[in-house]
Amino acid sequence: MKAKRVIIIGAAGRDFHNFNTRFRNNPAYEVVAFTAFQIPGIAGRRYPASLAGKGYPKGISIYEEAELPELIKKYKVDECVFSYSDVNFVDLMRKAAVVNAAGADFKMLDAESTMLKSTKPVIAVCAVRTGCGKSQTSRAVAGILKSLGKKVVIVRHPMPYGDLEAEKCQRFASIEDMAKQGCTIEEMEEYEPHIKEGHIVYAGVDYAMILSRAQKEADVVLWDGGNNDTPFFKPDLYITVADPLRPGHEQLYYPGMTNVLMSDAVVLNKIDSAKKEDIKLVTENIKRLNPKCKIIEARSPVTLADKSVSLKGKKVLVVEDGPTLTHGEMKYGAAYVAAKAHGAKEIVSPIPYAAGSIKGVYKKYSHLVNILPAMGYSKTQVRELEKTVNAVPCDVVVIGTPIDLGRLMKIKKPSVRVTYDLQEVRPMLKKLVADMLRK
Repeated sequence: MKAKRVIIIGAAGRDFHNFNTRFRNNPAYEVVAFTAFQIPGIAGRRYPASLAGKGYPKGISIYEEAELPELIKKYKVDECVFSYSDVNFVDLMRKAAVVNAAGADFKMLDAESTMLKSTKPVIAVCAVRTGCGKSQTSRAVAGILKSLGKKVVIVRHPMPYGDLEAEKCQRFASIEDMAKQGCTIEEMEEYEPHIKEGHIVYAGVDYAMILSRAQKEADVVLWDGGNNDTPFFKPDLYITVADPLRPGHEQLYYPGMTNVLMSDAVVLNKIDSAKKEDIKLVTENIKRLNPKCKIIEARSPVTLADKSVSLKGKKVLVVEDGPTLTHGEMKYGAAYVAAKAHGAKEIVSPIPYAAGSIKGVYKKYSHLVNILPAMGYSKTQVRELEKTVNAVPCDVVVIGTPIDLGRLMKIKKPSVRVTYDLQEVRPMLKKLVADMLRK
């Protein structure tokens, strides 16, 4: 039979994993292209021949998703496989309509068929949306495993935005490792908190290789998910984090709803910031979607890392975690909450002072008003972020991203970091973890 011609619609992560698990060295398919979306500057590359396997001596080209209709016609494509996360159902079906109108089938792979099986126990922490508090939950689970005497190795959802061959299998055991491997701000936000707790972090492109190496050093593998994607490894304990600040999103976004349907437990985070009626709505939705899962209520209190810094009566610039604000669609984050709680007089809009590509971020994400997302996908963008921060007329910079921005740029005014950790209302996670380990 003639091989089906396929385009994988992606965003530099799940798309490569789907290719590796379902299409690489599979004579029934010929993948003619990848497309890229969400992350700036990741199109125009090639998935290298060394990763692509047989039949791809020149690798596979990566194009902008906007070119999809023309690519379908140019390559006589039979089907397009949707392969990224944090997309609302309406936009998802709009993309399906574009593909169908251009003459190809629109396809989504089932979650379990792309999950690799580990020789060690696996705990997966996923979410219904970007910015629910997945990282806090992962840190809490890692701490529980450590308290139980287990060596945990964290495997993070991919963010391979540079040289794909060099990033095939990455291991991070120190802050220096991140610098050596040229991590973006987004990557550092996810890796640094784990590294500071003494845990090893793996990430990259080829997750079969990553799992093989990670499980050799681990008693337990902790999958730390990205966006609201499903795990790449088959979990023995499946945890999903939901956000009552975005009620209803648990049943409106792909593949976040899939996570709810498959989970053993759902952490209902940020109940200290949410309205009672929204907490009730999300709880009811989760119970209806997955009656068997346990629901764990949790707070996410924010504190200033340096208690000597006062925000009372001050004009402040708020800097937040990038993905939470951009495709996560949140209008504010932890730094904004902290600024309000600690009596800031004014939160200054950074928009008039945005430099370079930061201007484009505000054009693309028009819901952002008084918040500066910590964008840093390249050295140039980090410098533009630095220029923006220093141009804003404020008394204090309040930083909600979980990394030390002062290590990456020179902030020419007082600044304070905001910390936030998961606090269970009625502790259940430790028992769930211990029960899983006994089984």
